[in-house]
Amino acid sequence: MVEDAVKICLSCIVSGKVQGVFYRAMTQQKALGLGVTGWARNRPDGTVEVLACGDDSAVRALAVWLWQGSPQSSVVAVTAKEVAHQSFSYFETG
Repeated sequence: MVEDAVKICLSCIVSGKVQGVFYRAMTQQKALGLGVTGWARNRPDGTVEVLACGDDSAVRALAVWLWQGSPQSSVVAVTAKEVAHQSFSYFETG
């Protein structure tokens, strides 16, 4: 019997030049390619918040990618913490 992969969720706050530079759209594209669900949204303080859920290795790969972002972005910090797993059917931006 094949054991299911470990599922996790990471809540990430991304700081820098990350709003108005296609950061959320590129994050969505990367997440979907990795099979990660959740969401990315702008926060009033100029940061982007990302909730990424799925297989441990895929979610952690997205968390590493958050440092890269879109070509127009300039990431200065990514803080991530593991949170209770949630199920989503897609990765949305809002």
